Amino acid sequence: MTYRVVQWTTGNVGKKSVHAIAANSTLELVGCYAWSPDKVGRDVGELCGIEPLGVTATDDVDALLALKPDCVVYNPMFANVDELERLLGAGINVVTTSEFITGHRLGSGRARIEEACRRGGSTIFGSGLNPGFMQLFAIVAAGISDRVDRISIVESFDTTIYNSPDTEKIMGFGYPIDQPGLRDITEKGSEIFREAVLLLANALGVELDEIRCDAEYAQTTEDLDLPGGWHIAKGCVAGIDVRWKGFLGAREVVEVRGVWTKGQSLQPTWSMGFGYDVTIEGRPTIKTTLSFEPPPDFVGETIEDYVLLGLTITAVPAITAIPAVVAAPPGIATYNDLPLLLPRGVINA
Repeated sequence: MTYRVVQWTTGNVGKKSVHAIAANSTLELVGCYAWSPDKVGRDVGELCGIEPLGVTATDDVDALLALKPDCVVYNPMFANVDELERLLGAGINVVTTSEFITGHRLGSGRARIEEACRRGGSTIFGSGLNPGFMQLFAIVAAGISDRVDRISIVESFDTTIYNSPDTEKIMGFGYPIDQPGLRDITEKGSEIFREAVLLLANALGVELDEIRCDAEYAQTTEDLDLPGGWHIAKGCVAGIDVRWKGFLGAREVVEVRGVWTKGQSLQPTWSMGFGYDVTIEGRPTIKTTLSFEPPPDFVGETIEDYVLLGLTITAVPAITAIPAVVAAPPGIATYNDLPLLLPRGVINA
């Protein structure tokens, strides 16, 4: 079966989604939504740095709805409830990377999305990487222990060359190290991690008594000039260690942690890894690390080219989920609700 797909935006992650869709033999790209006026009327392949695909980007939502795609791949930086409500209410399934796992961080918007799914007979699935796919990775690992005491997921990255200031400023990067309410800023900016904790608790079949966010910070001891024209001044936050924890009574059973740094002049200096470390404390304790590296035929020449692989592993879980989401009952689906997501149409022939 071939699934007819509309791509929604062609930003950092959206470009990698288009690459994956174009290369997948089970998918057909039939339309693309362009948020920027300068992208309207241009070939989607050219917008995404590959060969022309014969599909023109548009800002005409009615025209895209009229295509009646099986699924929209929704990749804006943040979820827009009005847009999702319109798509789902029209009976179009959605897979998204836009900070949506369970939808709880959207407040009353979650109920609107649920109602749109009911009205349209459609399904929405938020994939993500971490939060998102890494929780599935941990759930699978936990399946070989006969007793689980605690699950920990730690993401560690130097994000110096990552050009997405809007997603990092909301976490607390760039604020003075003594900024009043800094922890509250980080908690609000990283609230999607709360959904990741809920996802793990649901997989374990437990109702948490409390979810708590803690954070620690490091400052830069020199001015930093970063991609996108972003400047972090000396004495401001250039390292964040945020920990979302779920408790049963006084016992911590789930931790989803992110450690991100910028530059080489942090105070205090943090010793950290690179990638994703998953620990299942139990019988037995399981420890595993997910890292990634270029394939043998990789043509990139700079570290920036390498970092783009991180955008690929963010985009692809949503693409892989399309068949399962199309077949799923209407509503909000998570990794806990869908069957095993099979990587169909990607074998290098």
